[in-house]
Amino acid sequence: MLNPEQIILLAPPFLLAITVHEFSHGYIAYRLGDSTARDMGRLTFNPIAHIDLFGLLALFFIGFGWAKPVPVNPHNLANPRQDNLWISLAGPVSNFISAFLFGLLFRLLYPILPDSGISAIILGMIFFGVWINLILTIFNLLPIPPLDGFHILEGLVSTDTYVALQPLKRFGPMILLGLIIISSFTGLGIFRMIFNPFLAVFGSLFTGQSLAF
Repeated sequence: MLNPEQIILLAPPFLLAITVHEFSHGYIAYRLGDSTARDMGRLTFNPIAHIDLFGLLALFFIGFGWAKPVPVNPHNLANPRQDNLWISLAGPVSNFISAFLFGLLFRLLYPILPDSGISAIILGMIFFGVWINLILTIFNLLPIPPLDGFHILEGLVSTDTYVALQPLKRFGPMILLGLIIISSFTGLGIFRMIFNPFLAVFGSLFTGQSLAF
C-alpha cells in the first residue's frame, strides 16, 4: 500500500496520464467517424470522466491502477479492424509523448530548483509523470485483451488469425487480473521483468536517471 507521501506525488500525474490516454482514444475514434465518446461526455480533459473507482483504489493499495475505457462503436467506423488499430494505438502513443514532455520538464527544472519543500514535491510529481506514463505505455501494449496491444494485434493479423484470436477475449481479463495478483502478492515480479528494461532505457533518455518498477 502506498504511503501518504507517495499518493501525493503519484496521484496527480496518474490522473493526468489516464486522462490524456482516454481522451486520445476518443479523439481518434471521433476523427474516424465514431462520436460515441463525445456523445457520452468522454471526449474531455476532465479526469473525473475517466476515473474507474477500483482502478484508483488499486493505485493506492498496490501502486498500479487503470482508467474507465472510452466506449467505441465499431459500426460507426468505415474499416472497423484497421480503424480500431489506430484508436487503440493512440493511447500508448499519447503516454509515450507525455513521458517525453515530462522528462524535458524534469531536465529543465532539476538543476535550478532546490531539492526541498514545495520544489521537491513538484520535481517528484514530474519525475513520477515520466514513470507512470512509461509504465502505461508498455502495459497497454501487452497483447492481452482488453488491453490496447490486443486490439493493435487484431488489426495487424490475417482474417483467419483474427477469428482465431476472438475466444481469448473471454479469458483475457481473468488472465490479466491473475498476472497482476501474482506479481503483486507473490514476489515473482512478472511486470517488473517486463517494465524494467524499458524503464531503464527511456527513463535514462528522458530524465538522465534510470527508472525501475
